Amino acid sequence: MTSPRRPVDPVHAPTPQPGRVRLPRLPHAGTAGRALAVGVAVSVALAACTSEPSAPAGRSGSTTGSTSDPTGSGATTAASGVRVSGAPAPLAALVSTVYAGGDLTHTASPTAAKALQARKPATGGVQAIAKVGDWMGTPVAVVTAGDDVTLAVGPRWKVVGGWWPSLGVAKPSLGTGPRWVLAIGSDARPGQPLERTRADVLQVIGTDGAGGGGVMGMARDLWVPLSTGGKGKINSAMVFGGPQAQLRTVRDVTGLPVEGYVVLGFTGFKKIVDDQGGIPIVIPKTVVASHAKNMVIKAGPQTLSGAQALAYARERKTLPDGDFGRSRHQGEVILAAAVKAKLAGPIAIPAALTSFSRVGKSNLSAEQILTFTAGLHQLSPLKVGRGVAKGAFGWAGQQSIVVLGAEARRLFAQFRDGNLS
Repeated sequence: MTSPRRPVDPVHAPTPQPGRVRLPRLPHAGTAGRALAVGVAVSVALAACTSEPSAPAGRSGSTTGSTSDPTGSGATTAASGVRVSGAPAPLAALVSTVYAGGDLTHTASPTAAKALQARKPATGGVQAIAKVGDWMGTPVAVVTAGDDVTLAVGPRWKVVGGWWPSLGVAKPSLGTGPRWVLAIGSDARPGQPLERTRADVLQVIGTDGAGGGGVMGMARDLWVPLSTGGKGKINSAMVFGGPQAQLRTVRDVTGLPVEGYVVLGFTGFKKIVDDQGGIPIVIPKTVVASHAKNMVIKAGPQTLSGAQALAYARERKTLPDGDFGRSRHQGEVILAAAVKAKLAGPIAIPAALTSFSRVGKSNLSAEQILTFTAGLHQLSPLKVGRGVAKGAFGWAGQQSIVVLGAEARRLFAQFRDGNLS
């Protein structure tokens, strides 16, 4: 059986060289092309950029009888005195078990069960609020009660993480060790597959598990060994082998055990940003987006619409440092979205994950994305840094490339603890 022919792009195809793959050719993008769905992590980190306010929740002074609301449309009150508003009955029962000090051996992930093992049962009534959504078809929920947060995954509900200061649990349970996720912005045009076009945005989002983190952009013209074989620009790996190949390439180049990926196209990005009311940001310097009919994004504090955020993150021709500056702008958008997410609170996560699932793709499980996204709420703004993996300009045949050098390798080494601050 012969392999399917790859599309070819005369602009980006390198001169054939021994041991090097031929980059794909795609139809000319024009003004609307090369659309950057910047910061897919934005959508994950937008995972909290909803305008829906989180209602106050806390301890109640009384215990009520046991009732249930299987639809989750009203409040569910468990016999233990844990009242959960907005939860289906099985989820409410699970939350009740958490606060009553019951056995979670079969209804919690190993890390969450370990964190909750030494908890102190609640001594009074508990009032909690649940929000339920879905991630790629799997139910997810965030339940808040005062300063406590419980993260759960369905359909057979189990606790996968959270933090419970009211129960004497000292540290959050949000997975183990430093964690990284690759955010990919697809260059797909209408009618093209989201996961088999160039990755025009590559941002690695990391957390160190101790309140610190970082956002690292990868210059798309980095000339590196591809996981699909040979050498090429780093963003071509997704064309040849999909987002899994792009993920493997980034892992190999950086040496970071990146957990998984999220992929978003430019239309989906704009929709998510607009649905969530825009992204508040401080623009350091006015940018004229040459590719977007010279749209002007003025310096200073403002809230960017989806179209403005996309234009700001796409622009490179008018920037003095070109693609490096564009990658820096993408990092700025991601961090601005993360700040908005933190202000909205973890209760907003399920709605945003549901929104992303309608327009994006990911190989992360519901447990992985829920605990990673919730972890963004544990970050201290003073302990989050950003950087761009760049290098010197060079040539591969007739195309301009960026040569991976010592500066980028130092950045990779610095990021091995999940923190760039």
